[in-house]
Amino acid sequence: MPLITSSTYRPPAYLWNGHLQTIVPSLFRQIPVRYVRQRIETADDDFLDLDWSKTQQAGEAKNPLVILSHGLEGDSTRQYVAGTVRLLNQHGFDCLAWHYRSCSGEMNRQARFYHIGETGDLHTVIQQALAAGYQTIHLVGYSAGGNITLKYLGEQGQGIHSAIKRGVAVSVPLELLTTADRLEKWDSMVYNRRFQKTLKEKVMLKAGTLPEALRATDLSRIRSLREFDDLITAPLHGFNGVTDYYTRNSSLSFLSKITVPVLVLNARNDPFLSPECFPEALAKELTHVWMEFPEQGGHCGFPSANGLQAPTYAEERVLQFLTRAIG
Repeated sequence: MPLITSSTYRPPAYLWNGHLQTIVPSLFRQIPVRYVRQRIETADDDFLDLDWSKTQQAGEAKNPLVILSHGLEGDSTRQYVAGTVRLLNQHGFDCLAWHYRSCSGEMNRQARFYHIGETGDLHTVIQQALAAGYQTIHLVGYSAGGNITLKYLGEQGQGIHSAIKRGVAVSVPLELLTTADRLEKWDSMVYNRRFQKTLKEKVMLKAGTLPEALRATDLSRIRSLREFDDLITAPLHGFNGVTDYYTRNSSLSFLSKITVPVLVLNARNDPFLSPECFPEALAKELTHVWMEFPEQGGHCGFPSANGLQAPTYAEERVLQFLTRAIG
């Protein structure tokens, strides 16, 4: 029964709700990490930018490697990624924080961008790590990256490469249709609008060079992330509208196929997540997926009572799950 029903996590008293626990770390938590960037080419004449952070005492590819997938419109410098990298480096892990297409600071070449179920690029990154000689690989994803991570592990199923040992997904929208509903509620529209803004800016930029594939004039019709996905993301990536896109990419339907130990960590006060992202009944049936649903934490927040710059509860749970007995 891999459901963790108790949690010791308590946020700082001054961050008393999910919005504060989400926004304050995002704005004020700064975690410096020194990355070495590598650019790799994809099979469709595009590129992916990979940021590596290796421990100083390690030989080449001798340590276990953690591949980190960021959230929607994120990158390797986001506090939740950098904080995880810092803590893992301190405990002997090499880290690879990769960027989705268009998220590394330079626009990708192809008309397509990335989407919340894009596992092909993650597979390419994993192949790069294997080619570098890593024999122990863990996958960690936050938010959209958590969905990509879980979907990938489920797709691989019994055929997963033996080097991939464990996975962790934090603040993950397991069910995308109802998560879109949640983001359209009045108290979460600020996040909805922020995503729309950066995504629209990217479409306008790319439409200048690829007008036949992207029409910037369509953006005036968009009032929500769901509408953006229906008008832009879904057709651009071969889906028949937003319902088809969300249904086919929700990681919830892939959990039962996962064959390596995985932890899902979702806070119940997360302003992004719908009730369907806390499937307790399913968790009790799964063999390889542990689920932990603390009452507090917000979205990719989980701030420590020891201060904003200290390791978060999520980062500590990532480390614990990758190094200790399961649970």
